[in-house]
Amino acid sequence: MGSKHTLGELNNLSREELITIILGMQGQLDALNENIEKLIEQVRLANQQRFGRHTETMASIEGQLSFFDEADALYNPLVQEPDPDEILPKKAKKKKSKGQREADLKDFPEDVIPTHTVSKEVLDAFYGEGNWKQMPSETYKRLRHEPESWTVEIHTVDVFVGTDGYHQDEFLRGDRPKDLFRGSIATPSLVASILNVKYVNSAPLHRIEQEFSRNGVNISKQTMSNWMINSSRRYLAPLVECMKQELLKLPVTQSDETPTQVINDDRAPGSKSYMWVHRSGEFHTEFPIVIYEYQKGRNHEFPLQFYQNYEGILVTDSLSQYHLIEKKASGTDKCQLLGTCKKGLFRCHKDSG
Repeated sequence: MGSKHTLGELNNLSREELITIILGMQGQLDALNENIEKLIEQVRLANQQRFGRHTETMASIEGQLSFFDEADALYNPLVQEPDPDEILPKKAKKKKSKGQREADLKDFPEDVIPTHTVSKEVLDAFYGEGNWKQMPSETYKRLRHEPESWTVEIHTVDVFVGTDGYHQDEFLRGDRPKDLFRGSIATPSLVASILNVKYVNSAPLHRIEQEFSRNGVNISKQTMSNWMINSSRRYLAPLVECMKQELLKLPVTQSDETPTQVINDDRAPGSKSYMWVHRSGEFHTEFPIVIYEYQKGRNHEFPLQFYQNYEGILVTDSLSQYHLIEKKASGTDKCQLLGTCKKGLFRCHKDSG
C-alpha cells in the first residue's frame, strides 16, 4: 500500500506528485474491489453447497434454462419464419429405408440379405471335385438401426383462370392442406417430434438443434421455441379447455399441487411457483384425463376458479387452500366437505337457492 503521508508532507507535494499518488490509489482500489467480488462469490458458492439444494436437475443450475419454461424464455414473436432454403441441406439426401426400431423383431419389417454362400470353385478346390453336398443353411437375425430420415414434401397447386368475359381474371386453385403456421415449413409431424424429444425425452432445445444439424437440417432453437409456443396457443389450449369441460362432468376428480421454479416469470430469481394437477378418478379408466395448470402461487383462488362450476366429488390432500373452497365458492354452499384426515373429500354442487 506504500508509506503514509502526513498532512504537512501532502501540502508540500507538487501537483504532479499528487496526481501520481491518486492514480496509484485508484489502481489499488480497483484491485481491492476485484478481490472483494471474488471473495463474495466464493462465500456464495460455499453457502450454496452447504445449505442449498443438492440436485442435478437443470433448474437448479444458475444461469441455465429449465426444461419447463425454456420455450417461453426463448419465444420471440418478432422473429420471422426461416426460409426453407435456410433449413434444408443444399443437396437432398437419399431417403433411407425404414429400419427395425423395437426389440420384438417379429413385428417389424425384415430385410432379407442375399445368401452368404461358397462358390463351386472354392468347394471343389477344398473337398475335391464333386466330393461335397449342401447341408441345411444356417439362419440368424441381427437388429439394425438407421438414423432418422427426412422427407421434403413438395406440394403443387393447380391454378385456373376463366377465359370468357364473365369469369375473366377470376382464379380457382386446387384444395391444399392448411399450413400449421402461415408460410412455415413446419409440418405436424415435425413439431410433434420436437415436442416429444423435449418434453418426453427431456432434451433441451440446443441438443435438438445440434442433432438436426448433424443430419443437414438447420432449425434454430429460437424457431423451435416459436413453433412450440404458437402450437400451445393455437392448438393445444383449446384442447386443454375441452379436456377440462369433460373432467368437470365426472362424478369424482382429484387435485394436487407441487412446487416448481421458472426463470422468466417477471419475479425475482428463485421465486416458488406451483404446478396444479387435476385428473380423473381412479376408476375412470377408459379415457383418463390429466391436466397440468401452472400458477405463480398456492392461493385458494386457483382451485376455486378451476372448480367453480363443478358438481361432483373432489378428492384432495389436507391442504387448507382446498378447505377454503367450501366456504368461498361464489358465496354459496356450493362445496361441502365430506370428511378429512390425510385427504380432503369435498362434494361440490350448485346452490339450489
